[in-house]
Amino acid sequence: MSVAEDLARVRDRIAEACRRAGRDPETLRLIAVSKLQPVAKIRAACDAGQLDFGENYGQELRDKATELAQAVPRIQWHHIGPVQSNKVRYIARWASWVHTVDRPQIATELLARAAKEGRGLHALIEINIADEPQKAGLVPAAAESGVAAIAATGMPVRGLMCMPPFDLPLADTVRHFARLRDLAERLAGAGLLSRPYELSMGMSADFEAAIGEGATMVRVGTAIFGEREG
Repeated sequence: MSVAEDLARVRDRIAEACRRAGRDPETLRLIAVSKLQPVAKIRAACDAGQLDFGENYGQELRDKATELAQAVPRIQWHHIGPVQSNKVRYIARWASWVHTVDRPQIATELLARAAKEGRGLHALIEINIADEPQKAGLVPAAAESGVAAIAATGMPVRGLMCMPPFDLPLADTVRHFARLRDLAERLAGAGLLSRPYELSMGMSADFEAAIGEGATMVRVGTAIFGEREG
């Protein structure tokens, strides 16, 4: 299957998941995760109408964005990996969305660098939804104070992101998605998120379930591009 064919299949699955959930597919944004994928595959996805792409590494984002800037000026880059201080300059220069903001220091650094570039940024707050000690992100119990502190930097907080543990039964993954949705509702009720907010959750193996629980962004890589080359 070609990238265009696989992308079309994913879009059909998204439309069907939205139908089952009673949702308009226009409320769902597909992020094609292009981490470690060649630029040729990204171009093929662009040719098929895909404009939102997710990258994990600052320098890889810089290189791909620089190469594609003139050919696909409407492309939107989403940084979906950990934000390291020494890579902030690349992220702020090229990403429109940062899904993994989890502390005020990083928000401040991103804002300062984006201001130098004359650009705006949209932030999602990463939530460590299963309280995994090895993962970044705010644990749910600290979400209210953490989101408030990040918002106080002036960073536009547009919603939440999570990545449940791998290899869980789907029913357990769904419970984590529902937990993120409920947390977002609580934060919105407390005035810490504006409605409509974004929920970035769901990947190749579970994005249809995430849509059923209210995802507004799904991050799909393998189902579109195949296995990574690196």
